[in-house]
Amino acid sequence: QVRVVESGGGLVEAGGSLRLSCTASGLTFSNYAWGWFRQAPGKEREGVSCITWSGAHRNYADSVKGRFTISRDNAKTTLYLQMNSLETEDTAMYYCAVGKYSYCPSSWDAGDQYKYWGQGTQVTVSS
Repeated sequence: QVRVVESGGGLVEAGGSLRLSCTASGLTFSNYAWGWFRQAPGKEREGVSCITWSGAHRNYADSVKGRFTISRDNAKTTLYLQMNSLETEDTAMYYCAVGKYSYCPSSWDAGDQYKYWGQGTQVTVSS
């Protein structure tokens, strides 16, 4: 059984930083691309970033480019999202997800490109 778990969320002031982590069991972590998504209350889920199996290629939503960095450590079977210069608009539940492929497809920000999801970790940015 596959289990995906996020951690690292919390309350931070605008301009601050947080690093989210994601681990998984029940699958071979390094075989897959991974993604981060977020959903704010009353809004649709948004694709934040995707990273290929090797970490060589990454995609970002325009809203986070230059502020967020996705990375992975296959030896530690851990995915990360470093979030800097946080804004109140970044407040959301953040989810990590296992991709269907080893690469990030052109539609990497579509939820149906991922097959396993975590329960989410809340990020709240105060003004």
